[in-house]
Amino acid sequence: MSSSRADIIEVLGVNYESRSSTELVDGFPDVPDYVPPTLTRLEGLPENIQAKFKIYESQTAWIRRKFGISGYFQVYTMCSLFASMGCFITGLDTGTIGPITLMPQFRDRFGTDSPVTQGLVVSCILMTASVAAIFSGPFADRFSRTHIFATGALIFSLGSLITAASGNLSMLLTGRCIAGFGQGLFWSTITVYITEIAPTNIRGRLSCIAQLYITMGIALGYFISYGCIRLTSSTSWRLPFIVQAVLSLQFAVGSVFLPHSPRWLQHVGRTDEASRTWSYLGFSAIEVQKEQEFVQRQASAQYVGWYATAKMLWSKDVRGRTALGVFLMAMQQACGINAIVYYAPVLFAQAGLKPMTTAFLASGISALLNCLYTIVAQTFTDRLGRRSFVIVGGTMISISMLIIGTMYATHASESAVGKWMIVGCLYLFLFVFSMTWGIVTRIYCTEIQPIRTRAAATSLAQCAHWVVDWLIAFTAPLYLSKSASGPYFLFGGCALLTAIVCLLFQPESRGITLEGLDGLFEVSPWRKLLERYLSGRREGREEPIALTLRRA
Repeated sequence: MSSSRADIIEVLGVNYESRSSTELVDGFPDVPDYVPPTLTRLEGLPENIQAKFKIYESQTAWIRRKFGISGYFQVYTMCSLFASMGCFITGLDTGTIGPITLMPQFRDRFGTDSPVTQGLVVSCILMTASVAAIFSGPFADRFSRTHIFATGALIFSLGSLITAASGNLSMLLTGRCIAGFGQGLFWSTITVYITEIAPTNIRGRLSCIAQLYITMGIALGYFISYGCIRLTSSTSWRLPFIVQAVLSLQFAVGSVFLPHSPRWLQHVGRTDEASRTWSYLGFSAIEVQKEQEFVQRQASAQYVGWYATAKMLWSKDVRGRTALGVFLMAMQQACGINAIVYYAPVLFAQAGLKPMTTAFLASGISALLNCLYTIVAQTFTDRLGRRSFVIVGGTMISISMLIIGTMYATHASESAVGKWMIVGCLYLFLFVFSMTWGIVTRIYCTEIQPIRTRAAATSLAQCAHWVVDWLIAFTAPLYLSKSASGPYFLFGGCALLTAIVCLLFQPESRGITLEGLDGLFEVSPWRKLLERYLSGRREGREEPIALTLRRA
């Protein structure tokens, strides 16, 4: 149906046609004249526009309303859900590899009775992943986030297939190392991608999807292992690797169809494409304009190379953020989370749960609870703040680890009450970690960086994360065979140290746009505390330290 067109008014990303007649919108004869929630957004328009013309929504907005698609199911949400599939695959490997090394069929073929061999099989994937993580940031800046997803997933799929087909230890380790290189490429880029396509008000919740997928993968991995342990053939340990290979291949193919990060497009000078991508993802025109202005001020539209990127990471305006991100990601592993995840059946058996199938089942239950905790934590991430999550979480993690260490050191673990207390503290540790550190550390390390260093800094932090992860995964069997209490004291001490460092140096980033975070790092929290205290004394109204700490 034809009609004369007047002005096109764009408000918050929606095109409104102003007409002098009551003709219907072309191609949509049943479009309603107005939608009350929409009209409340038009208060800023000149009065004569609303009074003189009927207002119609554009096709995209009309279709969303027609089919009842809410804002939380915008394209950016769908893209975040799919991108997080890489985290699910990683969680699946994490949840299966520890139990696999305990399967009789696997131990008979590869000789993993030795703590050294067991630690090497579990941790070798992390060695190559940490190396690949260093390159993933510059590669993501050069070739795009989504292309790195696809490349890394293909390599991971190949490595998993080699692992599944292994007939000897050398072939097994080779496959694991190849898979690790692929994992290192796509892993750290996932959080960068989600952070860059997410609106500020739900950035934390969308980024939490990645952690939720990790816990879901770990849970599924435990239960796959629990089911496979009953098989008598080599299928018992080959099947989990085949599942990983198939899922990774699907992730690689699907990644090709993901839209590029609009911030990355803007960064490399593809401005028009960035504008279209913002709109496609579901951002409003005002938000798009604001984001583009910030990115243009922050980033140069060209690839700067490896050496220049390394220099930028430690330039005066971002080196504090880089150091804090590397520290947080390293200490997230130093608290012992993956030692417990990898060797959960061993730890539960050590605590008194027999036989091994019972320990496997307890591990699976802990992983399911981990998923539940992560879902609950998602609702609070953008309300309570990153800083408080890290400080409170570190304190509680430290307490639970130190209690377990004390129980083993004093031999209180030998009593029935002591054994169940250790199991309870392990579950408490998983609860606190999932609700705090598991959610916010990776988000925080990514969002505090400017666009020019975000991918590279996240890759460096992820490299530190995996180096510490490898050290713990490799040495945990040896350490546990020598001392039942020592590892827990180490983990508890690292968590407490992290809480103290974050109390002094970590500013809050909740509710601030990615491009608006620069000012937070001009003055660290402890300096703000000192300045506020001294200012209070000068004015004759000295504030209590506790109150000041709470406000910092």
